[in-house]
Amino acid sequence: MDHFNYIDGTLCAEDVPLARIAEAVGTPFYCYSTATLTRHYKVFDEAFDGLPHTVCYAVKANSNQAVIRTLALLGAGADVVSIGEMRRALAANIPAGKIVYSGVGKTEDDLRQALEAGVMQINVESEPELEALSRVAVSLGKKAPVAIRTNPHVDAKTHAKIATGKSENKFGIDWTRIREVYAKAAKLPGIELRGVAVHIGSQLTDLEPFGTAFTRMRGLIEELRADGHAVETLDLGGGLGIPYDNSTTPPPTDYAATVKKALDGLDIHLIFEPGRMIAGNAGLLVSKVVYVKQGETRNFVILDAAMNDLMRPSLYDASHDIVPVVENTGADAPNEPVDVVGPVCETGDTFAKQVNLPHLKSGDLVAFRTAGAYGAVMASTYNTRPLVPEVMVNGNAFALVRPRMEVEDLMALDRIPEWMDGKDG
Repeated sequence: MDHFNYIDGTLCAEDVPLARIAEAVGTPFYCYSTATLTRHYKVFDEAFDGLPHTVCYAVKANSNQAVIRTLALLGAGADVVSIGEMRRALAANIPAGKIVYSGVGKTEDDLRQALEAGVMQINVESEPELEALSRVAVSLGKKAPVAIRTNPHVDAKTHAKIATGKSENKFGIDWTRIREVYAKAAKLPGIELRGVAVHIGSQLTDLEPFGTAFTRMRGLIEELRADGHAVETLDLGGGLGIPYDNSTTPPPTDYAATVKKALDGLDIHLIFEPGRMIAGNAGLLVSKVVYVKQGETRNFVILDAAMNDLMRPSLYDASHDIVPVVENTGADAPNEPVDVVGPVCETGDTFAKQVNLPHLKSGDLVAFRTAGAYGAVMASTYNTRPLVPEVMVNGNAFALVRPRMEVEDLMALDRIPEWMDGKDG
């Protein structure tokens, strides 16, 4: 469920017509709904009532500080995969003691900053990282709170580029070696073992792989405890999928039932890292039709948004439901198959092929649904296209939460070498 609905034939974000926002900030732009963010967080969190747990929002899904602050006010923690994300979370009032730092390539400087900030837990993904963390912690006179990330060899049955729990993936330490690595970690100076972590992939719409992975983690924890280790936390990651079309995906309550079935009676503090599930349906990308081009074999709707603004279709062959901002329900406006494309000089700059849409013309607005996760955060400035604005809505009010970048802002980042200065080309 989201809070983007048609009111009197016009698509609105909560109580604000998207056309009004377009007039104020121009197109394209991202728009986020406070009510949807709030609802999705609460539904997920409440699914685990009765279990000791912390919900750490995966900042990589949408790192706008207004989004993070909205969730912080609800009590969320944060899962971060870079020092930049950690700084965003702290600036948005997420307490350091509710931040989990994940990622396979943390440098010693990254680890130092995380320890100095006082994060809740560092999910260690390799033995070299473990050794580096030990050195850094000793140099600071601190104990590093550690969970060992496990690669459980479970096929998440998702897109290859977002699967993380198979043996050929770069993430975590092979689950068959965790007892050995845990014993090594327990002897390292500066290391305080807290628990174990797992994350098998993103956009899972089948609960079976979760159940397999979580059952494997239960057995592993029981073995570690039998070895004499006090395993206090289990980080189950994120990955619960959401509907990008009319398909049905498991609700958080069913996901929670899978967790409870696998871990019943384990007596452990659970950490969850939902990102897409919270932010995905809470955002739209709004774009304007530039031209409708009559092709030899098909017609093209050319938008002012491009693959650099929304990378998912090009990168993952992903689909987003595309809808007109103003409904056209007249009998003379039947749906027609079109390719929806952007202006970037790449054939891959295609959002949808032969999708049925109402008749569109230059100047019409369209919205990409379910664009709140991995939309703005993956945007680039390819073709010297500035990053687009982000807007947040709350009831009948809206605010610009990231202004539009201008071409001059991009150009100002360049530097001409001194040997070229003052010379004509």
